[in-house]
Amino acid sequence: MTPQEEEYYRKAKDKVKRVKSFYLHLGLYIVVVLLLLYNLYIVSGPYKNNIISLDLSILVIWTVIIIMHGLNVFKRKQIFKKSWEDKKIEGFLKEDKEEETTFWE
Repeated sequence: MTPQEEEYYRKAKDKVKRVKSFYLHLGLYIVVVLLLLYNLYIVSGPYKNNIISLDLSILVIWTVIIIMHGLNVFKRKQIFKKSWEDKKIEGFLKEDKEEETTFWE
């Protein structure tokens, strides 16, 4: 394999690892949500309000975290990508070369 193919393979492998970790996180989230909902259904007694507020807090916080994780995995947008850096470097090199050739003319 060429170095470029190795780099593509490494990036693809990294992306698969991120997607796999998200799906594992999502599966665990679903199991815990089901358990918490069941807990909300069966809860009774003097601490009912405390248990309900704790369960709902866990649900809300973990839902926000799972949404952020999903956005990070599937909508991974970088402000300065490698291709952008390469284009800027080429542009600056071209400007410098033009500046050298036209400076004394």
